[in-house]
Amino acid sequence: DKTNGDNEDSESMEEQPLDVGEHYLVRMTTDDWLPAEIIEARFNDQEKCYEYYVHYEGYNRRLDEWVPRGRIMNSRFDMSEQQWKNSDKPIDLMEVTNRKITRNQKRRHDEINHIQKTYAEMDPTTAALEKEHEAITKVKYIDRIQIGRYEIDTWYFSPYPDEYGKQSKLWICEYCLKYCKFESTYWNHLSLCKMRQPPGNEIYRKGTISIWETDASQHKLYCQNLCLLAKLFLDHKTLYFDVEPFLFYILCEVDMEGAHLVGYFSKEKESPDGNNVACILTLPPYQRRGYGKLLIAFSYELSKLEQVVGSPEKPLSDLGKLSYRSYWSWVLLDILRDFRGSVSIKDLSEMTSITQTDIISTLQSMNMVKYWKGQHVICVTPKLVDEHIRSAQFKKPRYTVDSRSLLWQPPMKKSKGKLGTARSK
Repeated sequence: DKTNGDNEDSESMEEQPLDVGEHYLVRMTTDDWLPAEIIEARFNDQEKCYEYYVHYEGYNRRLDEWVPRGRIMNSRFDMSEQQWKNSDKPIDLMEVTNRKITRNQKRRHDEINHIQKTYAEMDPTTAALEKEHEAITKVKYIDRIQIGRYEIDTWYFSPYPDEYGKQSKLWICEYCLKYCKFESTYWNHLSLCKMRQPPGNEIYRKGTISIWETDASQHKLYCQNLCLLAKLFLDHKTLYFDVEPFLFYILCEVDMEGAHLVGYFSKEKESPDGNNVACILTLPPYQRRGYGKLLIAFSYELSKLEQVVGSPEKPLSDLGKLSYRSYWSWVLLDILRDFRGSVSIKDLSEMTSITQTDIISTLQSMNMVKYWKGQHVICVTPKLVDEHIRSAQFKKPRYTVDSRSLLWQPPMKKSKGKLGTARSK
């Protein structure tokens, strides 16, 4: 027995790594076998075997992961086969498992696995930038973080400095966002950390929900740490260190222990493009609980007080697009349901602070707008509005902003998206 064990050990030590850049069938955590590219290989000293960082072809990079050799088929996969040539067929990719999925499973699968555009589908400038971005952020070393009571699997690369960025797990203080390489350092920090809430001013409190306004020019380190944390779950945001031109609005759940970070959005103090959100994130443990739409609603509540229209900075993540489209649809349908008489797109924009462009695209998705005599005209019937309200896509937000609980005055400033005179303090 001992001899056999020794042989197995020596075989694993002598195992030859798979070729980086080649494609193999890899078993996902869902047990689906999908073609994936080997991005990088490393030897795991504890397990005495190679691990491989893989990218599943055609799928969002948030699914990129380190996998052991046992989840990879032995033979290379020929990506030139006809069945794999089209990148817009996620169901074909799943057929390799010969498993049937329900309609609901497919919907959830498609929501989670946003199918990326190929370089050929992009304009040359976008394709070049995308290639550069992917080269810089190709390998995600931090697999998990511990923040508060949650251990969270990460989605993307984040440029944590030095050796912190090469750890498989980081421990992060949920109050000050200090990050630690070792669990012992983390617990020692928690015993000394005096913070129990974000820095800045609490501008909203309703029940256990609290929102803080944090000026990055006054709390630079905290906001930099927040951006590094957020980048683990956002692909295309590049704001890490130049945070001073931004305000951060930080959503927390409050209990006897303190204010626990749920999510946030950032906003330029002066946006030349009229954006009311630069970056928005709900941490994974709090997703699908209504907090994303609450953050969106809060950004528009601030825009209303500023008497400006606003729109989120593009590009939005795939999950961001879903949240915004759902929020815009609900706001517009809620108005149209009770509205009597004629209403224009400009009227809706002034009522909601949503840009006319975003209103038009949302109404088009519901077949509620026509292009007539050089302009977009709302074309709805009570029956059509009622059908959309009764549909599965229409969901009233779990949380709405109570303006009576908002303690905030807009700063005096000029804005491109101005609707009227800004309020004075």
